[in-house]
Amino acid sequence: MDLKERFLKYVSYDTQSSEESTTFPSTEKQKVLLAALRDEMEALGMTEVTMDQYGYVMGTVPASKGCENAPVIGFIAHVDTSPDMSGKEVKPRVIDEYDGGDIALNGQLTMRVADFPELAFFKGHTLIHTDGTTLLGADDKAGVAEIMTAAEYLMAHPEVKHGKIRIGFTPDEEVGRGVDFFDVKAFGADFAYTVDGGMEGELEYENFNAASAKVEIQGRNVHPGYAKNKMINAIDVACELQGLLPASQRPQFTEGYEGFYHCVGLNGTVENASVSYIIRDHDAEKFEQKKVFMWAAVDLLKKKYGDQVVTLTLKDQYYNMRKMVEPHPQVIDKALKAMEMAGVKPLVRPIRGGTDGARLSFMGLPCPNLFTGGMNFHGKFEYCSLTTMRKAQQVILNLAVLWSE
Repeated sequence: MDLKERFLKYVSYDTQSSEESTTFPSTEKQKVLLAALRDEMEALGMTEVTMDQYGYVMGTVPASKGCENAPVIGFIAHVDTSPDMSGKEVKPRVIDEYDGGDIALNGQLTMRVADFPELAFFKGHTLIHTDGTTLLGADDKAGVAEIMTAAEYLMAHPEVKHGKIRIGFTPDEEVGRGVDFFDVKAFGADFAYTVDGGMEGELEYENFNAASAKVEIQGRNVHPGYAKNKMINAIDVACELQGLLPASQRPQFTEGYEGFYHCVGLNGTVENASVSYIIRDHDAEKFEQKKVFMWAAVDLLKKKYGDQVVTLTLKDQYYNMRKMVEPHPQVIDKALKAMEMAGVKPLVRPIRGGTDGARLSFMGLPCPNLFTGGMNFHGKFEYCSLTTMRKAQQVILNLAVLWSE
């Protein structure tokens, strides 16, 4: 199956994950695509194909003759799409030889180069974009399609020298639980790569340290005509908390290695309010300082309104993989070489986010992240370059060969 055909097939599956769900995976519909991937692996003749109770799909491209003792390399991608926007009934549109101009998504919505200047890089590429009513699903079905198309090529070309290749597909990455039950030992790779990046050439082995913060506010509702010195408006307290956090450390004002506090949800009435934050920083010390500051802001509100009014639940989510990957420089060196062989200019930079690879690295599987060609993830302006996707597929094939040498 051609890469384009495969990608368009995968995005037709609604695989949105859910932050509210307590099951794993968080939505059963993810298993529909995962089961289809299992069946596709078996149809390609791959070995050791499994799908466990959690939905994890694993399979093997056996080593070519004479390469049985090469390191076992893995390639991993996630099937779920972001809860931020619907991934149901995606209607992708294809532009051949993109002219570098604005793109009309529908009659009311245009993706403008002035708003998304990265579009200029893709002039002349084949682009796939949304119709402006859903996300596209390139995050991370582009990675899934690239891995599967590379695997199909290797299965059909036994003359290509490579060691044992393990492939894994996960659910629930978008809600931070993607590898909660991932069996690293059963996967059996010495090193792996998540194929979950964006811009052409991205190679990432640094990511945010991450925490979540949930603030519950119990207000006191009194008739507004008689509320003086009695009412505690939970919405006001929530806004006060937001005002205590440094505005300069919000996502829209940060870049590079700068961390942030990000309010991702606010629901409330006068009586009750709930505020959700994510806290991010690449630097471990600054990360700890941000958490301390969050506690201090809540403590200040407790002193003002009472201990029972404001409660904070703060949890670490994942950590910067750099310290787990750096002791294995060959993982990065071979990725750089694979990109150069594919005619791709490497862009080594920190992930302003996280991937399954971050947690896998701390579980004993060093796992940097490779580009997919997808852009503007999680929203209606999402698009990907099929031209870059083909290069990502070639990088995967190049890595398979390089690790056998």
